[in-house]
Amino acid sequence: MGIKKYNPTSPGRRFQTVSDFSELTADRPYESLVRSLRKTGGRNNNGRITVRQRGGGNKRAYRLIDFKRDKSGVPAIVETIE
Repeated sequence: MGIKKYNPTSPGRRFQTVSDFSELTADRPYESLVRSLRKTGGRNNNGRITVRQRGGGNKRAYRLIDFKRDKSGVPAIVETIE
């Protein structure tokens, strides 16, 4: 894993380094754990616009994550970081 160095565009950025996760990051998500995320466009259950200036943007994905901590003794390997 490499180290990413930033250009000194401000005094806080000078000498700043972070870990580079490009080796661990996948190009595409694991499709069986991804669902589509429906957009509302600022509309409520009646279909009326209740929040202005919402809409457009990039398509989002909902990732299914198992947060239950009941799998003790089961070996696991972190394949990618998304």
